[in-house]
Amino acid sequence: MREHPIAPVTEPTQYRAIGMVRGMYLPTDAAQLTRGVIRTAEGAELEAVVLGRLLTLMRRHLNLQEPHLWVVYPRTREDGGLHLQMVGVWEPSTLASEQGPDSPADALPEGDDYFSVRGELIYTRPESGDLVVKVRVMPRPDGSRPVPFKLQLKGEVPLEHLRHFVALNLRRVEQTLQLESFEVIGPVAQRGTRGGKARRDAAAAKGAKGGKGRPAGPAQKGGHRRSAVSRPIN
Repeated sequence: MREHPIAPVTEPTQYRAIGMVRGMYLPTDAAQLTRGVIRTAEGAELEAVVLGRLLTLMRRHLNLQEPHLWVVYPRTREDGGLHLQMVGVWEPSTLASEQGPDSPADALPEGDDYFSVRGELIYTRPESGDLVVKVRVMPRPDGSRPVPFKLQLKGEVPLEHLRHFVALNLRRVEQTLQLESFEVIGPVAQRGTRGGKARRDAAAAKGAKGGKGRPAGPAQKGGHRRSAVSRPIN
């Protein structure tokens, strides 16, 4: 059994956004379970949807009248609120009878409400403590590429790190993710930086001859490596 619900990164510029929230899940429709809120101990209600195999685990093994430590993918709304995609539950003690007395404890070293976000810093305003990080998503099995999403965060990161790949450790405080520490991995290559000047010069020359020219840079490659979620209940 894995000892942590968040897998270690496998490469320096691995995109991801994942975290843990402890609370009671309250479905909007008791018969469906797919949409509802996570009510935390302090009374916050976090909008949430249930994804994948977690739905089966919830129906067969979890008492939804009790709080659990949920593994979630965060999204932020325009109004600043959190939206959580529930993908797992971390509760090794539930398997204690099957795994024996040495099963890992439910508590994690980072504590509850810890989030790991890795992506491109596209906005930072240290004086107001506002951050925006762009996270790219892995291509789907059919080869299509989902649109990258942006997370609105709170914390201070110097302006010189704009357009750099950053690894952020955050803590949920009510409806926001607050920065605790960060690491700058390196600059992110921008569109049009490879051969961009040559293309622009060629397009300008073509336009001067009456032709139509439109410079375009290559699409930036990247992917969000969705960390495997530990599901202690099979």
